[in-house]
Amino acid sequence: MEMEKIPVQAAIETERFDLRPLRRSDMGLIELYGGDERVARMTTSIPHPVPPGMTEAYVARAMDDERDEDIWAIDGTKAGASELMGIISLERMDREQSEVSYWVAPPYWNTGLASDAVQALVEANPMQNKTMFASVFQDNPASARVLTHCGFEYLGDAESFSLARDTTVSTWTYTRKL
Repeated sequence: MEMEKIPVQAAIETERFDLRPLRRSDMGLIELYGGDERVARMTTSIPHPVPPGMTEAYVARAMDDERDEDIWAIDGTKAGASELMGIISLERMDREQSEVSYWVAPPYWNTGLASDAVQALVEANPMQNKTMFASVFQDNPASARVLTHCGFEYLGDAESFSLARDTTVSTWTYTRKL
């Protein structure tokens, strides 16, 4: 049996920011912003409070050669902003598909950053996907607007478990053909 080699994760450049692979120096800002209850409650994967060692494990997983998800920092240093304004990722699925996930640090809310990051990822299509999916909690209509603005179409309702809320939360699922 031949093992499939995970390709090197490329950086994606825009005028406003770069999407770049995570690095260990990102841990402080990931913990700061991801540890904000308002951010954590809108994700499935960030508990609140963030337990010791979780951020380090997250960054190590993002840097692992055998990862199943590519995770980028939204790095605004080229425009005089923070080196970590949020996170965006693509999790590999079968049949040339992936799932997009993202969060934006509160200082950058309502600035169009999430839409720009999702659009940059869609346009770059680094995994050469035929389809991308994304889900958002139904009490987060701003995130749903990000997806529809980037050409995603509503697929249906579902539920996902939120670590920060410690409960199952209703979601809207979206798809984008590429």
